[in-house]
Amino acid sequence: MKKFLLVAVGVAALAGSACSKAPECTAEMATKKAQDMTAALQEAITKDPSKAADLSAKVQAVTDKYKDASTLAEACKAYDEVTAAIKG
Repeated sequence: MKKFLLVAVGVAALAGSACSKAPECTAEMATKKAQDMTAALQEAITKDPSKAADLSAKVQAVTDKYKDASTLAEACKAYDEVTAAIKG
């Protein structure tokens, strides 16, 4: 569980490093998406701990994909992809 929270924090760092003037993703939206992603991750792990390794790999893949994100739009897209991978 701690590993997943660390991965979630890593993805959350995307929003922290991202800044954009684009209206499609605001800081508030990125924060909400981060909270939703963390809640989905915790729920998925609680529901079926045996899927923890698979979820970790999925989250890490998306995190790696967006590690150089520089805009809030990219951060929001990363959150959406991670959340979809968790729920998928």
